[in-house]
Amino acid sequence: MATIGEVKGHAARLFGQGTHLPALRLYDAIVAAAPLDYDARVRVADCLAALGEPASAQVYRAAAWYCLKSGHPLPSIVCARVLEASGEDSSDLTTALVMHYGSESELLGKFAARIAAPPPTTDIPVPDLRAPAPADFVAVAARRAATCTDSFKDWPEALHAIPLLSTLSEAAFKRVLATLVVCRLPGGACAIREGEAGQSFFFVAGGELRVYATDGLGRQTELAHLHENAVFGEMALLSAQPRSATVEAVGEVDLLEATRQSLAALADELGAVAEALHAFTRERLLGNLMATSPLFRPFSRTQQRDLLRRFTSHDVAPATVVIHEGEEGRGLFVVLTGECDVTRRGNDGRPVPLAHLRAGDVFGEMALLRGGPTTATVTASRPATVLFLAREYVARIVAGVPEIKSYLEALAEDRELDNQLALGGDDIAEDERVLV
Repeated sequence: MATIGEVKGHAARLFGQGTHLPALRLYDAIVAAAPLDYDARVRVADCLAALGEPASAQVYRAAAWYCLKSGHPLPSIVCARVLEASGEDSSDLTTALVMHYGSESELLGKFAARIAAPPPTTDIPVPDLRAPAPADFVAVAARRAATCTDSFKDWPEALHAIPLLSTLSEAAFKRVLATLVVCRLPGGACAIREGEAGQSFFFVAGGELRVYATDGLGRQTELAHLHENAVFGEMALLSAQPRSATVEAVGEVDLLEATRQSLAALADELGAVAEALHAFTRERLLGNLMATSPLFRPFSRTQQRDLLRRFTSHDVAPATVVIHEGEEGRGLFVVLTGECDVTRRGNDGRPVPLAHLRAGDVFGEMALLRGGPTTATVTASRPATVLFLAREYVARIVAGVPEIKSYLEALAEDRELDNQLALGGDDIAEDERVLV
């Protein structure tokens, strides 16, 4: 006996080495023991296609229909696109995808479900690959993968929306589907690399990826792991900035790529797609901000949402001044996207760099807590989105939530020390200290 995860790992290695029949035997063993493992069925189809077996088309189609109805639309799209690439008609699948997951579908609901695949720790019997396969093995494996869920009836009554796509009109949804490119990566391959220009974004249809950033010494900091239905790469595409992290496949991964060029070809639908993409990105950034910023930590999820509604959002172009040195403190700012520079006029009138602010950084707190005018300027160094909370509401929060007051005071003290060092020492007069 071996676990499904172990068998898939070994089968993937065999497939990568070009030994497709042994790989098929292992994937078939998974399908035989766990017919709801739709990924194994797709891999059976891959092996059949590599062996030149026409039955692969039937297996791709059967797996696609199962995925579509069981709440896994992205693997279904992968199968549809693979069928199209081999000259098969998959228009019935595309139509069904729009009917099930389009914005007007009555199947989409808050109390949705999807049928989970068996856990990778599930034990299954495996064949002895040293013994020859039965003469009719390929035909049996193809028939099993094509028919193993024919009698399944326990479909979800409501389905989860597809991130981004289900917010589009059905016409736009269908046209975007036609532009998606299937990317099938082996373990260790990179979907995007830190520093590259962002020319596309991706949907994760299957498998696992890890996200990491690399510092100047080559040290990696792991940021996240991505699984089915995740979307990544859209922020660099929208901002036209370099990728901020590397995304690497952990085992076999299926992705659906939407390129800048393919989206531009949508012409009349481009506005709707861009608007939906911006809305999706903003919602995810706000979620990340609430999950990671100490400013929101003392609040419940409902309170966080209520607080965010008090902020106003401002998109600023590079070189836009957000805070002018010498003005009265207007409120609290949070960088949602982009970057800003903090500077102060030196004795010679030239700006002295004090700090560089990135997504999640808070500024403006010092002038609010200490009083008096701001003594530094904050300028967008890249296209940025900044959230703003008026000083009157900040005062109410500071008065009512001790944890927020403590956080802002500690932040102000740390910045005061940093500013003193940046300006040349700790002998700066009290009224000359930087109050952003």
